[in-house]
Amino acid sequence: MGTRYAKILNYPSSDDAELNLKLSELGAIGVSGIRFVGPSMVEGVRILGKGCVGLVTQAVFEGRPAALKIRRSDADRSSMQEEARLLRVANSVNVGPRLIAATKNFLVMEMFSGLPLFRWATAGPKSGRSVKAVLSGLLDACFRLDSIGLDHGELSHAPKNVLVGPNARVCVVDFESASMVRRVANVTSILQYFLFGSISRTLNVPNLLPRRRNVIRALSRYKHEGSVESYQSLLETLRLKHYYERANVSPHGGAVV
Repeated sequence: MGTRYAKILNYPSSDDAELNLKLSELGAIGVSGIRFVGPSMVEGVRILGKGCVGLVTQAVFEGRPAALKIRRSDADRSSMQEEARLLRVANSVNVGPRLIAATKNFLVMEMFSGLPLFRWATAGPKSGRSVKAVLSGLLDACFRLDSIGLDHGELSHAPKNVLVGPNARVCVVDFESASMVRRVANVTSILQYFLFGSISRTLNVPNLLPRRRNVIRALSRYKHEGSVESYQSLLETLRLKHYYERANVSPHGGAVV
């Protein structure tokens, strides 16, 4: 592996001994290769994404593409195991990319083909139906997280933590800031982002949804109660309930996102 490619595995350090340990770690869990492709650039190398805790690349796991999250050498944590635990919790209600393997320095996850939310929103005109389908899918995923007490923690930054794939399929990613101690605010965060974030005007959200006053009232009830009934009432206010029913998804689990 060339020097600049090798540095991605141990970014931003250049410690050869640590690099060799990481290469052995990858081999032990069955990762046979790494593909340097994607929209982000680090050290002149293309990757899928870069964050404070890790870099995400495409990997080859048992002959198939997978997403590989690599712990940065300067990360504020010594292991990826806690993030792996929280991702498993999210997976238990079919939210997030499926976790395949986890070690001290790596997470191997299913590969979800999609665009970050804001890139999807700005990649040409969107029909009202597609916008509502994406929002409905996101609210459903967020409600499932709320229902098990897992707060994602970064959905106010939805542009980089939500991927949108074909047929308006969505995937919530990056659980490095998740918590089961904080009060959950997943539904609240994603809906407020759609109503008041930069994406609102881009997707013409004010003209697609009912009056904000009514939505805020329904959201306030949901924040107070957190019940299935208050969530369904919120969907009715948003005129999204038929999307929810058509997906045939139970509030506590169902279709894989």
